[in-house]
Amino acid sequence: MVPWTRMVAVKIDKNIFKTYMEADIISTVEFNHTGELLATGDKGGRVVIFQREQESKNQVHRRGEYNVYSTFQSHEPEFDYLKSLEIEEKINKIRWLPQQNAAYFLLSTNDKTVKLWKVSERDKRPEGYNLKDEEGRLRDPATITTLRVPVLRPMDLMVEATPRRVFANAHTYHINSISVNSDYETYMSADDLRINLWNFEITNQSFNIVDIKPANMEELTEVITAAEFHPHHCNTFVYSSSKGTIRLCDMRASALCDRHTKFFEEPEDPSNRSFFSEIISSISDVKFSHSGRYIMTRDYLTVKVWDLNMENRPIETYQVHDYLRSKLCSLYENDCIFDKFECVWNGSDSVIMTGSYNNFFRMFDRNTKRDVTLEASRENSKPRAILKPRKVCVGGKRRKDEISVDSLDFSKKILHTAWHPSENIIAVAATNNLYIFQDKVN
Repeated sequence: MVPWTRMVAVKIDKNIFKTYMEADIISTVEFNHTGELLATGDKGGRVVIFQREQESKNQVHRRGEYNVYSTFQSHEPEFDYLKSLEIEEKINKIRWLPQQNAAYFLLSTNDKTVKLWKVSERDKRPEGYNLKDEEGRLRDPATITTLRVPVLRPMDLMVEATPRRVFANAHTYHINSISVNSDYETYMSADDLRINLWNFEITNQSFNIVDIKPANMEELTEVITAAEFHPHHCNTFVYSSSKGTIRLCDMRASALCDRHTKFFEEPEDPSNRSFFSEIISSISDVKFSHSGRYIMTRDYLTVKVWDLNMENRPIETYQVHDYLRSKLCSLYENDCIFDKFECVWNGSDSVIMTGSYNNFFRMFDRNTKRDVTLEASRENSKPRAILKPRKVCVGGKRRKDEISVDSLDFSKKILHTAWHPSENIIAVAATNNLYIFQDKVN
């Protein structure tokens, strides 16, 4: 297991987080393809981008620290007058595009609208216009007696975020996933009942590639919960459902992928059947491994790893917080049973991470089969502090370093996490705080 020993606690913009409000809750976290930038979205529709500190000879340990690079308002609250429906500004997902030039591009989405943002730097400004004065006002052409050649003058570095595309009016239901295709020309957006395919250059038209809406809505038995493109094959994607199933689709087979290529489902053990079985089996997240060989899914109690070549059962199942199985009734009453936890791979697909309650998050080493529970909190947020593993006591005598399952705080939950694409650096969102951890630097 990777020794997680150094931690840097990061606040998202001091002005935003002076007081904790609903709008400050972080709703998504995502590293870019190099890991140099880290983006977060919150319920207030804001996107905050952090940039990694460049290593210096005098302060080698600062290499893992991230500082605020840019902050901008991605989405605003809207109102659908035809349906008398308020559209939240909350950022549901952020996805980076690979960097092609000096600028960065990312997709952000709320419940209805996806936006493509360009984030660029500017450290020079033009001066010496002929038809404008230094304040930008137009000059009288009759007063111009000589021609000047405009020049670029140095200025303080400015980071600008500009919306380049707005993809709207294509989803009747709430968007839960966006995924950039490996061809980098298209991406898909998924809501409860449909998945649409978009071209980055076309904003007024999308292609519906999955539609599970029945003719009679009373016959609806499941909804789409997450979707993702294969990391290498642009024709392949998966989507998960509230029934705990995963469908692999191939766009070469037909334009409308109503008929899946592969169907992954684990048979339910009749002895474990209960009132909550269908709720806790609902998949909240699905992720391809970086190699493209495996699929990872997260339901309420477990993380499962599936081999694309074996559909009848997962090859690995990890219990995230099985001690909550006896608490399902109270979790149903306080609606926590409907929480949607995400899961992530490390860069080599050897370790997986997902969140839990009480600001705990879990890591599972696929090779050694070891696991660890760690906590993201202000109490242990001293820089370069060693993170101590936490244990939950289910029953009987509780040890000094253990916490009772009855003492867990269900209002503190780790739903969103991200892993650096090539290094052991992770980002963990705990309500309105973002924590960054990295392994020990000797």
